[in-house]
Amino acid sequence: MITLSLVKKGLYKILAITEKNLKLDMRAKYNLIIALIFPIIGLIMPIILMDKFFTFNDNFGPWTKDNYLVYQFIALNILLLQRIIISLPNSLMNEKYWQTLPALIIAPFNRVYLLFGNILSFLAVISIPFTVFFIICYLYYPISILTLLFVIGMFFLIILVFSGLGLVIGIFIISKENVSGFFSFIVGFFFLFSCISYPYEIFPKFIQNIVDLNPLYYMFLILRLAWIEDNMLLTITSHPIHFLVLLISAVIFPFFGITIFNKVFKKYGIVGY
Repeated sequence: MITLSLVKKGLYKILAITEKNLKLDMRAKYNLIIALIFPIIGLIMPIILMDKFFTFNDNFGPWTKDNYLVYQFIALNILLLQRIIISLPNSLMNEKYWQTLPALIIAPFNRVYLLFGNILSFLAVISIPFTVFFIICYLYYPISILTLLFVIGMFFLIILVFSGLGLVIGIFIISKENVSGFFSFIVGFFFLFSCISYPYEIFPKFIQNIVDLNPLYYMFLILRLAWIEDNMLLTITSHPIHFLVLLISAVIFPFFGITIFNKVFKKYGIVGY
């Protein structure tokens, strides 16, 4: 039975993990700054190339010269959020080699505390650049307050998806370090074919066939479509598959991550001290 005292105890543990992670992140300020700036550099080339492409075509699907910067601003914020897939395993790896990890995950529910503590600390770290680019995108292409809240809600769902992926990679760093690289490669492969930087319509058919099988593509596209359509009901009814993929993934991926974490940790424990 969940009581108020249990909720308070859980929140206290989550906040303690959050505070610890923030202090550790602040010890390597320059690395953190570079990690936050790097996505901006990565999107310079897509913006330049697409500007040239639009001199030959008026549009690529729903994307035109007038709204394509929305595509890239959202890509920028997605890339900032993507960092949680790396930061969560890195945090666990540091705990592993400092031999402080057993104290964090010995209790049955500490996996959940660990997950949400890492999410909160991660959000605190990226909050400033994320907010800045979000506001710039809003000023460039204004939308209604309802759509704004809808988009923010979908960003939160994507955070849940990414945190689940981070947990899967993280547990193998703890228990089977040589396997973690394989899962990192799989995640990287999905991002490569997610149309995060270039529209679906510019790719040849055989690439589009691969993209069609990628849930990340649907999650990222529904965010962008919601922004330029500026009508929540229209977006949901016009693109129900995209929206359902996002909702289902936001439930499945964290659950899958925690389940794999528990099973692998139970079988192998902490390996590599």
